[in-house]
Amino acid sequence: QLQLEESGGEEVRPGGSLTLSCTSSGQPLGGYAVAWFRQAPGKEREKIGCISGSGTTTAYTESLKGRFTITRNNTKDTSYLQMTDLKPEATGIYLCVANGPCSQFGWPYYGAGAFRSWGRGTSVTVSS
Repeated sequence: QLQLEESGGEEVRPGGSLTLSCTSSGQPLGGYAVAWFRQAPGKEREKIGCISGSGTTTAYTESLKGRFTITRNNTKDTSYLQMTDLKPEATGIYLCVANGPCSQFGWPYYGAGAFRSWGRGTSVTVSS
């Protein structure tokens, strides 16, 4: 069974950068598409982006493109979410999911429910 664990969440100042990690256990992460979501306090879960199992395809929610980058290292069974120029509204729980679809055409239509494996999330706070 593919299990996921996020790490790297912490408190950062506005304008700062942070990289989150999503590491698998139970099965190698290679071959599984990975997606990242976030949920701000009191708001609905928001899609960030996804990366294909090979890492050759990425897709992002248009409004977040440019400040968020998803990568992966299959030899380390880990996907990364690099975030730059963080703003207070980026505060929330960041969740990685895997074993689902990832394509540039389909990304606007995918929800977290399309993915079979979920992590528990890691907390990011952007505050001065």
